[in-house]
Amino acid sequence: MVSLLISALTIFTFTITTATQDIEKAFLQNNPKLLASLFSTLHPINVSLPDPIFFSDQITHHQAYFVFKNIFAFYSTFEFYSEQQPFIPEKANFIFKARWSFRDKKNNDQFPFYIFFFLIKEASSDGAKSSWRISEIKAKKI
Repeated sequence: MVSLLISALTIFTFTITTATQDIEKAFLQNNPKLLASLFSTLHPINVSLPDPIFFSDQITHHQAYFVFKNIFAFYSTFEFYSEQQPFIPEKANFIFKARWSFRDKKNNDQFPFYIFFFLIKEASSDGAKSSWRISEIKAKKI
């Protein structure tokens, strides 16, 4: 019984770690396709980003892909790291907080943000195993 519980917690923690690592990789590689693979397909994505990006709307996962494709075309990430220790959420959702610093490709201006990802546990449409999906992204300037 105890070993079964430990195994379940290990798998649960692994899926969280994989999701947060994929978010980090997507930003460091300026890869909207990898980020889009983490968006919820069942719910609209709420995205709210301050200046210089200044975008705030509730959009589909397809639209979110194009928003981040455009962002990564104009701004290059040079720093992205988690602001929290890995943990096991008690619910079917949690907030992942990171520091995101990026550079405007036109004039080299730099912008540091705290960025927050609201992740939810979501079953895939084909009924396969559930996984962590991004349902909201918010940021604030540091």
